[in-house]
Amino acid sequence: MRRYIYLLLFVLSVCGGMVTSCSRHEVRFRIGVSQCSDDEWRHQMNNEMLREALFYDGVEVEIRTVKDDNARQAEDIRHFIEAGVDLLIVAPNEAEPITPVVEEAYDRGIPVIVVDRRILSEKYTAYVGADNYEIGKAIGRYVSNMLHGKGTVVEIAGLAGSTPAIDRHEGFMSVISACPDIRLLAKEDGAWLRSRAEERMDTLLARFPEIDVVYAQNDRMAAGAYAAAMRRKREKGMRFVGTDAIPGEGYGVEQVLSGELDATFIYPTGGDRVMQIAMDILNKRDFPRETILSTSVVDRDNAPIMKMQTAHISSLDEKIETLNGKISRYLARYATQQVVLYGSLLVLLLVVGLLVAVYLSLRTKNRLNRELSRRKEQLEQQRDQLEQQKNQMEQLSRELEAATHAKLVFFTNVSHDFRTPLTLIADPVEQLLADRSISGQSHQLLELMKKNVHILLRLVNQILDFRKVENGRMELHLEPFDLLESFKGWNDSFRMALLKKHIAFSFEPASGVDYRMLADAGKMERIYFNLLSNAVKYTQENGKIVVRLEAEDNHFRLSVFNSGSYISTTDVEAIFERFYQVDGHQAGTGIGLALVRAFVEMHGGNIMAHSNEKGTTFTVTLPKRDISQYHPSVPALAADEKEISSTLVDAEIQAGDEALEGDCPIVLVIDDNADIRHYVKSLLVKEFRVLDASDGATGIRLAMKYVPDVIVSDVMMPGMDGIECCRRLKGELQTCHIPVILLTACSLDEQRIQGYDGGADSYISKPFNSQLLLSRIRNLIANHKQLKQFFGDNQSIEKESVSELDKDFVTRFKTLVGEKMKDPELNVEDLGRDMGMSRVQLYRKLKSLTNYSPNELLRRMRLKKAASLLAASDMTVAEIAYEVGFSSPSYFTKCYKEQFGESPTDFLKRKG
Repeated sequence: MRRYIYLLLFVLSVCGGMVTSCSRHEVRFRIGVSQCSDDEWRHQMNNEMLREALFYDGVEVEIRTVKDDNARQAEDIRHFIEAGVDLLIVAPNEAEPITPVVEEAYDRGIPVIVVDRRILSEKYTAYVGADNYEIGKAIGRYVSNMLHGKGTVVEIAGLAGSTPAIDRHEGFMSVISACPDIRLLAKEDGAWLRSRAEERMDTLLARFPEIDVVYAQNDRMAAGAYAAAMRRKREKGMRFVGTDAIPGEGYGVEQVLSGELDATFIYPTGGDRVMQIAMDILNKRDFPRETILSTSVVDRDNAPIMKMQTAHISSLDEKIETLNGKISRYLARYATQQVVLYGSLLVLLLVVGLLVAVYLSLRTKNRLNRELSRRKEQLEQQRDQLEQQKNQMEQLSRELEAATHAKLVFFTNVSHDFRTPLTLIADPVEQLLADRSISGQSHQLLELMKKNVHILLRLVNQILDFRKVENGRMELHLEPFDLLESFKGWNDSFRMALLKKHIAFSFEPASGVDYRMLADAGKMERIYFNLLSNAVKYTQENGKIVVRLEAEDNHFRLSVFNSGSYISTTDVEAIFERFYQVDGHQAGTGIGLALVRAFVEMHGGNIMAHSNEKGTTFTVTLPKRDISQYHPSVPALAADEKEISSTLVDAEIQAGDEALEGDCPIVLVIDDNADIRHYVKSLLVKEFRVLDASDGATGIRLAMKYVPDVIVSDVMMPGMDGIECCRRLKGELQTCHIPVILLTACSLDEQRIQGYDGGADSYISKPFNSQLLLSRIRNLIANHKQLKQFFGDNQSIEKESVSELDKDFVTRFKTLVGEKMKDPELNVEDLGRDMGMSRVQLYRKLKSLTNYSPNELLRRMRLKKAASLLAASDMTVAEIAYEVGFSSPSYFTKCYKEQFGESPTDFLKRKG
């Protein structure tokens, strides 16, 4: 039976091949066409090529169109190359990207006809298209005649990289540039698209109130420009000139007849000519390498004739299509008769084959049905078992969820109960530690109690924080944070535990990395303490713990390794789940690592664990956040100082001295040692507002922003030292007047000389006397008040303590006010912008130098100018008020009387 089936299949294949050979049309030449765009002009060209190809036997034309996409066009051309076409016709989208792939086709022996747009190479067989440069010149001459040599023009060009857009613009400009009274207002890229041109025209209409002529490099863009002008009701005051002159409804010729366009220029498609040259090339006949198609203007005079001619041509084209269709139907009918003849035999054989196949399939079907029935019964039994297991799992899940909720509620309630007695223990311990009569062993025991109370509070807070995470109420408070310095400080907390178990501890940060970022310091502490506590807990005596800190392009990586502990693969996957404990271990609450993961994810990072026979490693990755994005919220201050930060000191210090917040001087403390900074702040906070910075670069930024009255800086600091910081501060206009005190532990004269050469005002050696520091700061501020009197009262005496930068600053400010005094709208923001400063910087600088705010100094200068005009001119009071920039004479009179003790009218009477 199988042998007969093979014989039947062989006969069927032979008959099918005969039918196919009878119906197949022999192809002699395959031509590939790659069009750059999909528009009406290219549709016309494609139709012309296809229609011309009908006059040649055995020609197959495949057209691929891209929508102004260079990459897609390159792919299409390579498709034609791989398909082995006999000839390639290319209309390049842009010259530069398409040139290499055209050269590739040419080098592989495929004739290439470039149409419409050129490439940047001579590797092509023939070119057919219009001379775009001459078209541009013709349009330029037409526009020049239209404007009679005088007017304004805007140009909406095609795709920037296409050669027609470049050539048309150059030809147009070669004529327009020769007419001095015709001005090209702007040239915009419309990318050959109506919508893009409409957007660009809308922008041009907003920019230019008068436009005489709009020249668009094709009719579609001209129609878009006309639509934009209609929307703004400005179309009647302009003339529109396009390019293409395509016949048909809604196209160039119709646009001229409807009055949308004043003229359009014929851009011939030449599809029939392209196909003729292609056939000359394929048939080895002579052909021209360059075929330039001619152009002509279409305006309201000849547009009707063009429409009639194109209508006549269209009717002829339709007749040709009709004849071609009839011929195709005759050929199809002939082919159909052949197919019917051979098909009858094929059907006969097919029926026999089907009968055999049906018989065999029925036998197979009966066998498969029996097998399927048996398997169906098995699957139904398995389904019932799975359904029972599913119900059991759902019940267990509900019970587990209820138990988990009960556990959380219990932990939360117990934690709240713990906090009150812990607080009552912690506060007395703090008071006993403050008692100097307690020392020796008793003091050590109190320190131990304090340490363990804090540990208990940390554990209680951990449980409460976990409850907040579960309820979605935990918030993230980002602030500037130094990973490296914080980790170093926190490592000290584990020193005793490490020594007790003889654990070798190694902290390995990558060098040369700035570890500053934005983070929640409290949550980062919880993350680090949990990981390091677990490492200490599960490391055996004489074991090893390694902490590594690294930085990559966009994140920091922290890894904590401890030896001697192995976690199975199953446990590693579940170790971050709440209440999960490895091997039923009951030493902890089971929420520490779950809380760590929650805090890490709140920072936008992730955590994972890896374990092997050597030990276990926890790895945390945290994204870098730029500190410059930190914008702390600040309360409002006085009108002239509301941008100055109110968070100048710690909250607990600030609460007791809020009365000093508005008037007392500002002192900036720069020191890399946190204890020194805190100590100096505690000394100064009762008399001054205090800013602090941990390095020189941060100190310079704060000084530039807040312009303090005195700066106290350490000399020995990592990165930028105090001497370099002082030199930079004295070199900036905003900060050159600020006194700088340098603190140093080195008493060498050479270092003092460097500091004074850098502009330092005073040196104080460590350890320093607090009264000496306070006295020196007061003295510098008192001396600086002389400068305020000097500048504020416009003294002309010379002061050695006045820097040239400060003299130049006040002189420039007064000159600027003198030039703009007449403007009643003149304000601090305008003055600061002209002086190259922010409003706050200008306020602090002038207040420090002259004892006047910018507004007060401006008013005093206006009143002094008004007093001189009253004494030396015949102007009225109102004229003088407006002359010096007051918005009303009544307000001027009020200010004048407050300043000089008499009104301007009284002065004039006394003068007369």
